Amino acid sequence: MIVVIGAGAAGLMAAIFAAGGPRPVLAIERTRDGGRKILISGGGRCNVLPSAGAPERFVTDSPAHLLRGILRSWPLVQQRAFFESDLDVPLALEADTGKLFPVSNRARDVRDALIARARALGVAFQFDTAFVGLEHAGDQWSVATSRGTIAAARVVLATGGLSVPLTGSDGGGLNIAAALGHRVHAPYPALTPLVAESASHAALSGISLNVRLRARVGARTREAHGGFLFTHRGYSGPAVLDVSHVAVRSRERGGDPAIVRVQWASPDARGWQSILTGSSGNVATAISAHIPQRLTTALLAEARVPLDRRLTDLRRDERTAIVERLTSYVLPWTSDEGFRKAEVTGGGIALDDVNPQTLESTRHAGLFLCGEMLDAFGPIGGHNFAWAWATGRLAGLGARGDLARP
Repeated sequence: MIVVIGAGAAGLMAAIFAAGGPRPVLAIERTRDGGRKILISGGGRCNVLPSAGAPERFVTDSPAHLLRGILRSWPLVQQRAFFESDLDVPLALEADTGKLFPVSNRARDVRDALIARARALGVAFQFDTAFVGLEHAGDQWSVATSRGTIAAARVVLATGGLSVPLTGSDGGGLNIAAALGHRVHAPYPALTPLVAESASHAALSGISLNVRLRARVGARTREAHGGFLFTHRGYSGPAVLDVSHVAVRSRERGGDPAIVRVQWASPDARGWQSILTGSSGNVATAISAHIPQRLTTALLAEARVPLDRRLTDLRRDERTAIVERLTSYVLPWTSDEGFRKAEVTGGGIALDDVNPQTLESTRHAGLFLCGEMLDAFGPIGGHNFAWAWATGRLAGLGARGDLARP
């Protein structure tokens, strides 16, 4: 028997591709229905895939060439074909974001199609079953669960990381993998909102705009461009999430915290200099043509420039202070929302502890590892689902022992 532990995105894909061989497949899942993160992703719409890959934007502490090779094992065009042809879930491109959603805009359709496909291939499911432990004896595995012990010839471990614990992720699989001798890079919350203890921006809650962000600590820099949202606790939006791991890791490692700088609108410093010197009228009006008025008011207050100041009356030092805040604003973050709101887990099982062709453990034959447990994550926009689908497929084929299967 092949036992797949975890029926999330990677686990469901692993079960599908492990099925159809000489061994029956059983998927065990601690929740009552599985795929909880699929259901809540994309605001309930499920961003199934990105329209274009971005392997250079993935983060890992393992050798980068291993990560790239795993992503190449199932190209995006083939992943899309699987969803649309094998699962009968047509996808539609959201042109302004480059994201692919189900045409129905229902995440449940994605989750249900994966489970239906697995069942059609003969996979059995055991829900409401907690994974307790794993032991290897000879050529057999003993899978301890809350409902008893299951004997298995091969095991696919797809229990996820620590992000969004309400969906069933508790990191238990990572602990068991570590106990079996695997190297686990310390997990940390990634793609998580940042928090500002100061109430200086509380009045801006609800404002959203497109920005450019750069997070830097020491020689490490991460840049992002996209949506930014002021929240009642701090900052969120795709651009913030994409750089948040730099901030998170700077806190966890001690030393100097990451400096996060924001360019609030498309004009750069030279462009703003032109705007603030080449026209007449009110300063606040000129700036509000590019960013929300409430943010304009806050930035001018920080620059100590009156709202009714005319452009022709701006002093050079005032113009310099305004441009600096518009193009290189230092975001006053103090902490982060942690795993509770993190979309993925950073860190995890070292990629050189698995065979990159099959995702079989290099330490224990017959054990395959996939999904968020592995030491890799990508940016917002469906990239982490692409990783889950690709690694789940690879682990499933490896467990089945049929890597020639299309």
